[in-house]
Amino acid sequence: MQMLISTIIDGLNLGSVYALVALGYSMVYGIAKMLNFAHGDVIMVGIYAIFVCLQMSSLPVWITAIVCVAVCALLGFTVEKLAYKPLRDSTPLSVLITAIGVSYLLQNVALLIFKSDRKFLQKFIDLGSVSIGDIEIPKISFVIWGTTLVIMIGLDIFIKNTKMGRAMLAVSEDKGAAQLMGVNVNSTISLTFVIGSALAGVAAILYAAKYKNVDPYTGSVFGIKAFAAAVFGGIGSIPGALIGGFTLGLIEALTIGFLPDTLTAASDGVAYALLIIMLILKPSGLLGKKKIEKV
Repeated sequence: MQMLISTIIDGLNLGSVYALVALGYSMVYGIAKMLNFAHGDVIMVGIYAIFVCLQMSSLPVWITAIVCVAVCALLGFTVEKLAYKPLRDSTPLSVLITAIGVSYLLQNVALLIFKSDRKFLQKFIDLGSVSIGDIEIPKISFVIWGTTLVIMIGLDIFIKNTKMGRAMLAVSEDKGAAQLMGVNVNSTISLTFVIGSALAGVAAILYAAKYKNVDPYTGSVFGIKAFAAAVFGGIGSIPGALIGGFTLGLIEALTIGFLPDTLTAASDGVAYALLIIMLILKPSGLLGKKKIEKV
């Protein structure tokens, strides 16, 4: 029982980070109607920003966290302006190929600067643990869960109750009609990328606080799993991102915790299997809306 509870806690930790990344995918797809496969690599850049601030500059943790979010938000804004905005009226395939190209670009820049060896963050957030009976729960776990829930609720309120949030909803429904009503579509999409990338920065902080390591390929594998979580929950849905992230995190943790050691490598396949099953049974996801287009 103690092992089961510890495994569930690990799954919720991992699922919380998946949920934040899935939320970035959902926002960009829901509003810009594109899949930003470089989103996971933005997290990788954020973790390297933490590494640089801590290991090379010895900055305080709170300044390091602000720098991480700022770097990720700026990177998202830059990528959108340089890579995606010129393709606004292009085919979805062109945008998809560009997103994959940006992902590989970020990976290879990280390889050139930091090399391929894994970096460890020994000086980052360490809050100790709390004992509940015979079970030790790291305090950072409560921070991760609380941060994820607060961000989800805050973002939902922002979208439903602010002028810019309603502009995002309008653009997601019909770009042309939104533009006729005075909505600046380009600015709205750029803001969406900035918010999504800032959330990736928060995910980078939570991931670094819990797992304390990074390499140039951290973002790509992590991003694909988060995309599977977004599809599972219903891409474009904020509650769906939360449900999909937690579900995938729990399944992956339970797979690692209870499969024989020789099969634990198969845990990475859980995300892809889940994605395939959901696409076959319910392509719109658990909370996604089925959209009918008249031709």
